[in-house]
Parts: sequence; structure tokens; C-alpha cells
Amino acid sequence: MAIQNVGIIMNGVTGRMGTNQHLIRSIVAMREQGGIKLSNGDIIMPDPILVGRRADRLQELVKTHNLSRWSTNLEEVLADDYNQIYFDSQTTVRRAEGIRQAIEAGKHIYCEKPTATSLEESLELASLAKAAGVKNGVVQDKLYLPGLLKLQQLIDSGFFGEILSVRMEFGYWVFEGDLQEGQRPSWNYRKEDGGGIIVDMFAHWRYVIHHLFGQIKSVSCIGATHIKERVDENGETYQATADDAAYGTFELENGIIVQANSSWAVRVNRDDLLTITVDGTEGSAVAGLRDCKVQHRANTPRATWNPDIANPFDFESQWQEVPENEYFDNAFKVQWEMFLKHVVADEPYDLDLLEGAKGTQLSELALQSWKEKRWVDVPELKVALKV
Repeated sequence: MAIQNVGIIMNGVTGRMGTNQHLIRSIVAMREQGGIKLSNGDIIMPDPILVGRRADRLQELVKTHNLSRWSTNLEEVLADDYNQIYFDSQTTVRRAEGIRQAIEAGKHIYCEKPTATSLEESLELASLAKAAGVKNGVVQDKLYLPGLLKLQQLIDSGFFGEILSVRMEFGYWVFEGDLQEGQRPSWNYRKEDGGGIIVDMFAHWRYVIHHLFGQIKSVSCIGATHIKERVDENGETYQATADDAAYGTFELENGIIVQANSSWAVRVNRDDLLTITVDGTEGSAVAGLRDCKVQHRANTPRATWNPDIANPFDFESQWQEVPENEYFDNAFKVQWEMFLKHVVADEPYDLDLLEGAKGTQLSELALQSWKEKRWVDVPELKVALKV
């Protein structure tokens, strides 16, 4: 058994998502479990170097999580051959430049999405990575959530028969910042800083819809800025210039219709922050982040519409929970392990920068649909080799 140390440049992990999901619950968790075991018995041991602009915060993270490496000099760490992988979870407006530098330095790329602020730039990054021959991946964490894995199992088993429609509800109330501090950074609500729920969430909806239900043929979307004024981290009032809600409909190549409502201005009265309802000829399911419940055709009660009497039905009790017959690890950690095995042992992996570009494409087409008030087709994307 040999231990293979893998140097990972982690740029932008001082933010909420980078710290919690990527550093603590993924990389640190892998180190604490003794690394990742390969089929030949070797162990991959991730060795991160934290990069950012705030030396004090980097030192604090390194000390807290028993790490040793940090730097405020990206060029210096990119020049070190020990560091094989570049990871980026900076704000969207900074991401493309960091990835471009890392590709030029010959590093394998793993990054958050959106990969860039435009489809053109996202495709350029995919092309540059392909020309350089570096392995690359984009975070698509929701595919590995327990609720969606249970839903995937139902699809694979044929439980639904013919799938007819899908309804996705996502969101919660993000406080405006006056009475209570907002849960998300203020840049999310400024278009000029890369904010907006369409840019943020449609990158997720693209890979969720594609992998679970089929290829998207066309999109219709309307967005809104429901909360016009917010208060930032410094207590300063600012005008929200980005959309905080989006109402999308997707037509798939196989005929399935998907509706997706996304909002940071909605109060939650459902089982989870994300629920996906799937209706088919043989059965239906409602999946959340962790749970999934079903109702089969044979067990579907007869509902009666009568608004003149009190509702006699307890509809929620008529569903059955899908049992948790296996252990589900953190979704971000699962994908990190997959990518590290891809880099070190050349195991298969297809969630690359082109897949990330497809998320940016869907966001742009949804914004176009909103602007032009019409359905917009979603053409197939391919990457031309950058020469």
C-alpha cells in the first residue's frame, strides 16, 4: 500500500460554501478518514494549500483544521509542481481568470459553477483545458443528495412507468438585512457583481434535469426582483439590481414537461428547501434533499373535489417513505472523491467544464426568454479545440 499525496490549490474557500462544504466537509473529512482508498490498495491523501486575499482568515482556517499550507500568492503556488489540482470557489466574476491561469500552469481543474460570467468564456475555458490535456470537473453536487439518489433509483427501476411531468420548488426567505442579517452575501443581489438567481440556480437545474429526466429542448422563463432594496454586510442600504426569483418551464426532448420555481423571496411551507415532484403513469414521487416519498398507481386514493365541505382527506399520510437502505455521504465529498480518483487513477468522470458551460448556456437562454417574452430553443453544445 502506497500513500499518494495530492497537492490541491483551494482558491476562495474563505466564503461560506467554500469553507463548509468543500474544505471542512470534503477535504478535511477525507483527511480525517485516512484518505481515499483505491482498488489497488493505494491511498489518495489530499494536501490542500489555502489561497485567498485575507491572510488572517487563511491562517485561522489552517490552524483550526490541522492543516499547514496557505498563501496569498496564487502565482507562486501555481508554479509549484507539487500542487496538481486547482480548485476555485471564488465569486463568479473572478473564477474564469483563476482557471485560465491554472490551465496555463498545467494544473487539473475542479471548480464551482457557474464557471464564468458568459457562455463564450465558459466554452473558452473548456477548450483551453482540452487543448492543454488537463483533467477537469465542475461541482454538480445535487446529483449526490440522498433524496435525488433515491429518486434516481425509482427512475432506474421503472417505478413511474412513463414520466409525464416534473415540478421543482426551490427557495426560502433571505432576510433583507434590516430586521435580521441576510443569509447570503449581498453580491448575490447585484447584477454587476455576477448576482441573480437565474445565473445561480439554472446551472443546477440544467444538470439535475438532464441526468434525471432527459435532454432539455427549450426553455421559457420569467424572472423578477421582488425585494428592491436590501442592506449589505456593512449596514449600508443598496438597490437590488439582480433577479431574486425565477419561474421556468422546460420542454424535454422526450416530451416530459418540467416546471421549476426558484426564489429567495418565498416563505417555506413544504417538506424541504428543494422539493421535486414527479408524476408518471404508474406512480408519483416527491423528493427533497434527503427524503423521498412515493404513491403507486395501485395505492392512489380517489380524491373528490367538493369545496362546500371541510376537506376530509389527509393527503400527506397517503404517501410512503422510500427507505434509507444505504449510507449516504456528503454530496460534495462524494464528488470530490470521484474527481480525485479520476486524476490519480484515471477512473471515469464526465462532469467536466463542457458540462459546466451547458449550465451557463441554460442561464443565458432563460434570461433571453425573460427579456424577449418567448420560448427559446436549447441547442447542443460542443467544444472546439483551442489552438
